This record gives sequence, structure tokens and C-alpha cells, in this order.
Amino acid sequence: MAALLVRGVRDMLKRADFATVPRRQRHKKKWASTEPKFPATRLALQNFDMTYSVQFGDLWPSIRVSLLSEQKYGALVNNFAAGDHVSAELEQLKARDFVNEAVFHREPEPENSQTAAPSPASWACSPNLRCFTFTRGDVSRFPPARLGSLGLMDYYLMDAASLLPVLALGLQPGDTVLDLCAAPGGKTLALLQTGCCNLAANDLSTSRTSRLQRVLHSYVPQDVRDKNRVRVTSWDGRKWGELEGDTYDRVLVDVPCTTDRHSLHEEENNIFQRSRKKERQMLPMLQVQLLAAGLLATKPGGHVVYSTCSLSHLQNEYVVQGAIELLDNQYSIKVHVEDLTHFRKLFMNTFSFFPSCQVGELVIPNLMANFGPMYFCKMCRMT
Repeated sequence: MAALLVRGVRDMLKRADFATVPRRQRHKKKWASTEPKFPATRLALQNFDMTYSVQFGDLWPSIRVSLLSEQKYGALVNNFAAGDHVSAELEQLKARDFVNEAVFHREPEPENSQTAAPSPASWACSPNLRCFTFTRGDVSRFPPARLGSLGLMDYYLMDAASLLPVLALGLQPGDTVLDLCAAPGGKTLALLQTGCCNLAANDLSTSRTSRLQRVLHSYVPQDVRDKNRVRVTSWDGRKWGELEGDTYDRVLVDVPCTTDRHSLHEEENNIFQRSRKKERQMLPMLQVQLLAAGLLATKPGGHVVYSTCSLSHLQNEYVVQGAIELLDNQYSIKVHVEDLTHFRKLFMNTFSFFPSCQVGELVIPNLMANFGPMYFCKMCRMT
């Protein structure tokens, strides 16, 4: 019976006239199209394993597992909306204000110390900022922010390490400040919380500046937004030196980068998508151009903080060095990199810092303090 069945199938196949099937309707197995494509998150991890294992050596396994684990957040208190009751409520959650705790407990240098005393710029922090975090090893989550009595949100949840570039700027009352790559708005909001500055907030992407505007509407009173305290634009940041050169006391250059943690967790807008390979390769050049523009926009004697949320030294130290050389060679402008050692000591109880940065400071993710990555470097334009 089985033999008859097989013979019948063979006869049927012989009688079938495949030549009459139009070519466009024939099925061909295309192996390239049927093979599974790696998601961008997996491509990002492969890239990091190759590059960061060399850059960080024995530290990479612990950084890797931390990057793949849940991130910790801080609650930036909204000074425009919140009274002391918000801080009290956060303290009841066993959270602590890591900013004021660090500055209050800063140890003065011994009078007989042989080391040179740090300059005020090396440790001074932008004032009035309150940000609560849970202690090391505590993985508690903050509840969602609520509307206060003034119709503004009580606090803003952000990676607490993202506050360090703003603190490092060392804002002073009356400063004119440029946030060159402002969206989505966490650092812009923190700059306004200091109450020190008239702020220009820029981002090339109009969709991202729309998101920035939503953050400002949720957290900043209308009278502050309307009194020229903050100006939002969507210009090409690389041209800012031509648009408003020698203008600002302080400039924050928080550049587009590989956003390492996002790249490992989110497919949407992931720079490791195959279609964005060239864009990713051109990032260091874009970053140098943006930092150079930020330095050109700064007054002589003013300060710039460059920051990324990447671990890559190609996007961090190398960009700083490249921009400094560019300004020296093309504009005869001298730039001095500030020593942030004392600043790092202020916050070492909250964050884990990489000990071997050539210039600047790098917060590395750690399971006990899973913030970052966040690189930041402070510079002074000398001429």
C-alpha cells in the first residue's frame, strides 16, 4: 500500500507542468531574507563586549551586568512648586538629598597640607539643587510625581548622575547660560532650578524641543517662561560660535552619543540599528564640532561642561582633546581642563567613579549604585 502511494505521488509530480507557472509567481527560498536579523540591542551588546572589555579590562564584567540590570533614579525636587513637605515625604521613603548631604559634609583641606588648595571652580556646585536618591544597595523605586497646589509637578525623576554636569558648571547668580543640546529636558530643568541664570536651551530636533517644551510646561511657571528666563530654539548647534560667539558665562554641551544603557534595552531610536551605522561612526566628529561651538560661544574666562551618557573614551576624553586642539590650531584660543578630583570626592558615596580617566570624570554603573554611565569634563576658556 505504501509503495502504491509513493508511486502515485511520483506520477503526479511528473504530470505537473511547472514551466507554465509565470516566473514572478514562482517561489524561491531566499536564505538571506529568512535568516533571523539580530535586534539592535544585541548588536549594541556585541559592540560593547568587543570595545569595553579592552577599555575597562577586569571591570567590564561588573559594568556589563549593571548596564543590563534595572537603573536607579533620583528625584529632583521642583523648587518652583514644592514646599518642604515634598522633601519630608521623600525622607519618609528613606531617601536622602545626596547634593546637600555631600556639600554640607565636605571636609576642608588641612591647613598644613602640602598639596595646593583646590580652586573654588574645582569643587563649587550650582546652588539650590535638591535631589533625593536611595542609599547604596537599596533598589526601592520612587512613586510617580504628582501635581502640586500650583499645578506643577512636585519632582522630576532622572538618572541622578545626569545632575553632575549641571552641578559641575558651578552656576553663579546672574549667569547667562547656554544648554546647547537641551532635549529631552532634565538638565535644562535642573539649570532653571538653581534660580541663577538666564537660559538659552537649544536642540536641533524640533520633535525633541517639543518634548522639552512639555517638560517646561509641567515644571516651570508661565511667568518664568515668559520673562526671558528661558529661550528655546531649534538651531544647528555646530554653528553656535558663529551665531552667538563670546556670549555666555556657562555652556553645557550634553552631546548626542551612543546612549549606552538605552541602546541595550530599547529597540526604538536605537543608534545600533544597521541603517544608522554611518551615523554612529560619525558621532565623534559631530561631538567635537558641538564642543568646539560651545567653547566659541563662551566668553573668555567662562566655563564649559561637556557630557555624554556613554562609556566610550572615543566619545569622551578623545573628543575633549580633539576640540581643544581644534580651537588652538584654528582660532588660537586656549582652553584649560579643570581638575574635578575634589568634586568627585564630594559624591563618591553616591556614585561609582572610574579611576583612570585621562581628563574629566566618568560614573560607571555598579549594582550597588546603578547610575550612569555619565561622563563629564569641565573646561575654562582662557582667551
